[in-house]
Amino acid sequence: MPRRHDPGRRQRIIDAAIRVVGEKGLAGLTHRTVAAEADVPLGSTTYHFATLDELMVAALRQSNESFAKVTAAHGGLTDPDTDLAAELAALLGEWLSGERAGVELEYELYLAALRRPALRPVAAEWADDLAERLAHRTDPVTVRALIALLDGICLQVLLTGTSYDEAYAREVLSRVIPAGP
Repeated sequence: MPRRHDPGRRQRIIDAAIRVVGEKGLAGLTHRTVAAEADVPLGSTTYHFATLDELMVAALRQSNESFAKVTAAHGGLTDPDTDLAAELAALLGEWLSGERAGVELEYELYLAALRRPALRPVAAEWADDLAERLAHRTDPVTVRALIALLDGICLQVLLTGTSYDEAYAREVLSRVIPAGP
């Protein structure tokens, strides 16, 4: 049987992996479940992703892109005349107001890096990207503190099921940012 040219197959496999994790969690992610979800032969998943770690890296990288798009849209992060705490609080609110399942999925993949070293560099990409955007606004220690605080607020919202409180986020973020000259 001749090989069928299917240039979108790799992307469909990644999308299917994201759906599988969203529906069944990481424990439900196998080459077989992804192949079934993507409606491709099992060999296609292993051809494009020899290991599940490779597939998770691709899924996490794609998930990171959603946060990167929201971050890139916030031009105030780079504008020294804007209120940085307000910009970061608004950024977090925008991201959390999106599809909650997508945010939960991103965190599930992000936290999988605790047990899967192959995911660690990709898990750090969102923080590194944000740190780079904030580098000219404040010192490196404050940048890392802000990122840790944003991460903690996200986890609290996701784990408790409470609504995001932008005013609270703005207040605590402003307490971390040093006062201007």
